Amino acid sequence: MADVHVDKSVDARGSYCPGPLMELIKTVKTAEVGQVVEVLSSDQGSAKDIPEWVKKVGHGLLYNEKAQDGDYWRIAVKKAK
Repeated sequence: MADVHVDKSVDARGSYCPGPLMELIKTVKTAEVGQVVEVLSSDQGSAKDIPEWVKKVGHGLLYNEKAQDGDYWRIAVKKAK
């Protein structure tokens, strides 16, 4: 993860499903192909919902992990198309 360059970050902590996913979709639409968008989400459902959406639409999931303090998830998506 340390070698992943994040181009855009979405801080959706405090937002609940489907908020973090909707914020990610909006941000990915404005990103260019190859850019990385990272989502910070305190909603545990994001750790399942976002990877499912990424797979469905064909982008790349770079990481999906709990932050070191354990209060939120860090999920990075690489725009593929």
